[in-house]
Amino acid sequence: MADTLVALAQLNSQPDLAENLEVVSRLVAQAAGRGASIVVLPENFALMGASEIEKAAAAEVLAGDARGRIVDTLRGLATTHRVNIIGGGMPEVSDDVARPFNSCVCIDDAGQLVAVYRKIHLFDVDLADGTTFMESATTSAGRDVVVCEMAGVRIGLSICYDVRFPELYRQLREKGAELVVVPAAFTLTTGRDHWHSLLRARAIEQQVWVAAPGQWGLHPKGRQTFGKSIFVDPWGDVVAQAPEGVGLVIGELRHGRLDEVRKAMPVARHHVLV
Repeated sequence: MADTLVALAQLNSQPDLAENLEVVSRLVAQAAGRGASIVVLPENFALMGASEIEKAAAAEVLAGDARGRIVDTLRGLATTHRVNIIGGGMPEVSDDVARPFNSCVCIDDAGQLVAVYRKIHLFDVDLADGTTFMESATTSAGRDVVVCEMAGVRIGLSICYDVRFPELYRQLREKGAELVVVPAAFTLTTGRDHWHSLLRARAIEQQVWVAAPGQWGLHPKGRQTFGKSIFVDPWGDVVAQAPEGVGLVIGELRHGRLDEVRKAMPVARHHVLV
């Protein structure tokens, strides 16, 4: 099987939905032009910094052939450019109108919705710099572990804060994941110390490729995100890393590499529950 090019889009999303989708459209076109088969967008790619009322109003139904401004844009881009798109985190309608899901949506190159993952671990923290986040107050949590196939690759889905919970990634590997995506809006404070360490750890532990596109820069309400999107191989080596700013980073997923690593270090066979 030919190697697969995976593009990570690093964004600086704002409260303007139309403007954010315009940037997404431009980057997806660029990624396709450079030969990427899979394009991964970060968390909050379509909307970031909007009021909770605006976020809830922007939430879409993500099932079957359901349509909405965000998912329709992704469908159109996928079919126009013949690429598979993973929208790393967008508001999805839940049973609680005021608390939509934060959902990762997968659209194949025929424009079909193939999977939806709803963020399980919600970011409720008080950081040392005085910043407080209470994601559970405005977001409903998901419960399902999701793996799908796109471009011949088995892909495990996760979002941002999930990366701190390795048991989720063990389940993704057990479900056959070869590549795990971690789209994020990691804060500057935690990103500087933990972002790359956590991503490389998940790759090493589960012997999977890791694609982690992030938000970067200043957003409304004083929020600042770290960026430094990276693509990591199953040995934990960084294959590609984004510089500062909005843009693309593209990494080559070599299909034989996964088998090499798993044969050399058969940790799944040696794993013991204690």
